[in-house]
Amino acid sequence: MRVLLIEDDAALSLGITRALLREGWQVDSLADGRQALAPGLIDQFELAVLDLGLPGADGMTVLRAWRAAGAKLPVLLLTARDELSDRVAGLNAGADDYLVKPFDLPELIARLRALKRRAEGRVSEVLRVGELSLDLSHRELSYKTDPVYLSPREFALTEILMQRVGRVVSKDAIVARLSSWESDFSENSVEVYVHRLRKRFAELGVVIRTVRGFGYVMECAGPQASDAAELHD
Repeated sequence: MRVLLIEDDAALSLGITRALLREGWQVDSLADGRQALAPGLIDQFELAVLDLGLPGADGMTVLRAWRAAGAKLPVLLLTARDELSDRVAGLNAGADDYLVKPFDLPELIARLRALKRRAEGRVSEVLRVGELSLDLSHRELSYKTDPVYLSPREFALTEILMQRVGRVVSKDAIVARLSSWESDFSENSVEVYVHRLRKRFAELGVVIRTVRGFGYVMECAGPQASDAAELHD
């Protein structure tokens, strides 16, 4: 997956680039809207992350030019404008999704994955552990038919563990996925969030076990699973 990132905030651009590289995606970054208007440039990419407040040419101008030229790649807008009219204008101009700053990197990555799936024709993808299900396309977690509400980082950690249900996920992998451009997400933070999720999932038939020296594994609760999770908490 080759991604074009257009963001003039150097620190933010670097943080996003690092996060995308950890996903195994190729990233090209620009800081000026005029550069994004170069003929044929956008045809080289499969997905774009576009800031609205750019120098040279603003993001809305860039987006309209891309769509007018026939570019069909998914575009995620980044904006500091939280007005409904601005979001509607962006979607009407051809954006596929948007994020309002400030945001967490795990949410950005999750939204880009969803755009990638839709572009590939996979409209819905649901992860399940017992009666707990996570709809990746709609970013919804539910137990049976009831919604389960989590913070963005709790949701991101749940997604990581559900993607590898029954297999160990290392602390290093979790730290890498949940770190932001503002600060590193430490191993101690991982332990705190795992503890929170264990408490949330305790009555939902799902446990998160600690495998000492390796990481964590999510699985359906069994006769001894709850005890195992408690011993390693």
